[in-house]
Order: sequence, then C-alpha cells, then structure tokens
Amino acid sequence: MLAIIAILAAIVLPAIPRGTSRTRLEGYAIEVATLLRADRDTAIWRRRPVATEINALTRSVRSGASGRVVRMPDDVRFEALLAARCNQRAAGTTIDFFGSGMSCGGTIRLTRNELGYDIRVNWLTGGVEVVPVKAL
Repeated sequence: MLAIIAILAAIVLPAIPRGTSRTRLEGYAIEVATLLRADRDTAIWRRRPVATEINALTRSVRSGASGRVVRMPDDVRFEALLAARCNQRAAGTTIDFFGSGMSCGGTIRLTRNELGYDIRVNWLTGGVEVVPVKAL
C-alpha cells in the first residue's frame, strides 16, 4: 500500500504547477506596502527624507531606512511607475518620503497571469495602499 502511494506521489507531484500562488502574490504586495509605510513613518519621525529604492533589474524594493529588501520571484511581473523628478532633483529609481509626510509618489505593479496588485503611494499624503488589478 505504501509503495502504491509513493508511486502515485511520484507521478502527481511533478504535474502540480510550481509558481507563485494568488495568496503569495498578495503577500508580496502587502510586504512591499509595509516596507514603504515603515520608510514613510521613519521619514516623519526623523524629520528628514528617506528614499525607498525600486530596482527593476534585481526585481527588488529596498528600504532606505532599514536596508531590508523584498525580492520578487521570476514568475511575478514587476513594473514601477515612478516620478522622473521630485523635490527639484532627478528621482526615477526611488520613492522618496519627506519629514512632512509627503512623498514623490509612485505605483508598483505585481502581476502573475491574470492576477495582480498595485502598491500605490500618494504624493500628497505619502499614504500607501494595495489595490487588486486585472492584468492585461
């Protein structure tokens, strides 16, 4: 009986798709949003700018306050829409948070197949929200 179960497992397990589940994709979105919120809170608390780095090449988001990094798996599409200029300087690869609570704003989109999430940073308030989206 045990041998039959082992044979079935050997046949069935490779057929199970291995990839980022919807739940895990949502978890990545929440993790990135939490990192962004922590950077905003740190900027307010320290009363000085904190820049969160968005790196499309390494598919990662790095906290400017703690150095913590969130990396996306290869099967998750990683896109960012960031301000080209912010606070009278070139931005492009960061979302900057200021001591006032304001930010440069931006959107990070994580998608896999038809599922996705936008992590939106409001430029005026610095508020961060996670919004489900339909991938095209």
